[in-house]
Amino acid sequence: MREVDVLGVRVEMPTNQPIVLLRERDGGRYLPIWIGAAEAAAITYAQQGVVPPRPLTHDLMRDLLSVLGHELTEVRIVALKDSVFHAALIIDGKAEVSSRASDAIALALRTGAKVLVEPGILDEAAIVVSSEEDDEVERFKEFLDHVSAEDFEGPAPEAEPGDRPDVPDRPD
Repeated sequence: MREVDVLGVRVEMPTNQPIVLLRERDGGRYLPIWIGAAEAAAITYAQQGVVPPRPLTHDLMRDLLSVLGHELTEVRIVALKDSVFHAALIIDGKAEVSSRASDAIALALRTGAKVLVEPGILDEAAIVVSSEEDDEVERFKEFLDHVSAEDFEGPAPEAEPGDRPDVPDRPD
C-alpha cells in the first residue's frame, strides 16, 4: 500500500463534477477521484476545520467510533471497478468495513487516519505531473486555499405555487 496526501477538492469544468485529488507521498503521482457534491463539501469542511452546528454524517461516524471506544486506523483505496473506486475502513487495525472512497476520505480527514492506495490502482489511474505542469498544480493548490464548501452547493430552485402538479398548493 502507498500512503497518499489529500490535496483537496476542485470542480472539473465544463461538467462541474467535483474531484478529490490525492498525491502519492513518496512519489510524483496524483490520483483524481470523481466524487459527489455532498462528499466534496464534507471533505472541504474537514480540510478547512469547519465545525457545523450539528454533526454531519461523517462527524457522526467519527463520534460513534470514539464513544464506542474504537479508532479508525487507516483508510485503504482497494479497488477500481468500472471507473468506481472502492475503499475499506480499517477499525482498530483489524476490522474492515467496505466504503465508498469519498466517504472514507472524508472520515479519514476527521480522525487523522492515514489514507493508503493499492499500488496497482496508482499504476492504472494515477497521473504523473511533469515539471511543465508544476505551475498548474501550484494554481490548483492556491485554488484549494480559497475554495469553500459552499462552492459545491447549487442554487436553491425557485418554484412558484402550482409549478409542480404533484405538490398541492398550500393556502396562505
